[in-house]
Amino acid sequence: MKKDDCIFCKLANGDIPTRAIYEDELFKVFMDASPVTRGHSLIVPKNHYDNLYSLGDEEAKAIMPLAKKLATKMTDVLHADGFNILQNNGTVAGQSVFHYHLHLVPRFKNDGHEGKLDWGHLELTDDQLDEIMNLLK
Repeated sequence: MKKDDCIFCKLANGDIPTRAIYEDELFKVFMDASPVTRGHSLIVPKNHYDNLYSLGDEEAKAIMPLAKKLATKMTDVLHADGFNILQNNGTVAGQSVFHYHLHLVPRFKNDGHEGKLDWGHLELTDDQLDEIMNLLK
């Protein structure tokens, strides 16, 4: 199902041209229009899902093997030194387009983004950790 006012639905379904590098019945993968590194691309489902929480089970099952395949090829042909796979849910997490998508970001030494994902770490007590663990079980 497509959402008429969704830019990513239009991109994934061919209503707007893209620099596609892969396509199948579930996904279109195209280069990001505002890349952070050389080769930065997006895996976008053809069906509309706002985020991970609503993503279809079929797409959820298929996306990581596809991400692995593409990351492996991109690392090889672009001679990347590393790789980030990113996915944001909600504004507070950095989501700006509310159509589920997975970022494939080849990383290169001296690409200007060193440490960008180096978050500080919480210091929690054993009691706090146990409380969280029990909530999540």
